Amino acid sequence: GGFNIAAGAALAIKQRHGSDVAVCFFGDGASSRGTFHEAVNLAASWKLPVIYVCENNAWASTTRFDDIKNVDYLSERAQGYGIPGVTVDGNDVESVRDASAKLIDRARRGDGPSILECKTYRRDGHFITDPQKYRSQEEVEEWKLYNDPIDRFRRKILLEGVVTQDDLDAAEERLDQEFAQALEFAVNSPFPKAEDALDDVFSGEVNLYE
Repeated sequence: GGFNIAAGAALAIKQRHGSDVAVCFFGDGASSRGTFHEAVNLAASWKLPVIYVCENNAWASTTRFDDIKNVDYLSERAQGYGIPGVTVDGNDVESVRDASAKLIDRARRGDGPSILECKTYRRDGHFITDPQKYRSQEEVEEWKLYNDPIDRFRRKILLEGVVTQDDLDAAEERLDQEFAQALEFAVNSPFPKAEDALDDVFSGEVNLYE
């Protein structure tokens, strides 16, 4: 559902002459859905400020994406809509940042949408109880060992002397405290009321109980 919602948000931005850019994240499997092509075609035709970011994690549910594609890179599909398509190493923080910045600037200039493909890997199952019999555990462990984006970036900034190990340890300690506080807040918060379910869903007042 995010494809068309992002296009709608981008249309609202354009009508308001705003400088915001809508961003839609989705997986490689979802890129083959009809709504993806409909939304991108509309966004391209109207030059909407939206970026479609495909987190290509190699597996569409239980199907290896390489088995159901006819292009080397998913970003090549952008050619059919006359918009840019860029593929980057999705596990490289700086590559994703640099590519995103260029596409955001392009959208803000009024040049329309683009597709950014971030090549990565799904480390866990598609759902909580997924037995993952469609791939080997060795394949998963190999990706975990060499391609974790956080570990890769940590090694890079340590090697370049940007930070010290003490700096990283202190940052992780602060984050652990923030996570613990957030969890405590969530656990101790009251459960939402049924009558609040429609809040912030419609633009005006709607009463479905009458």
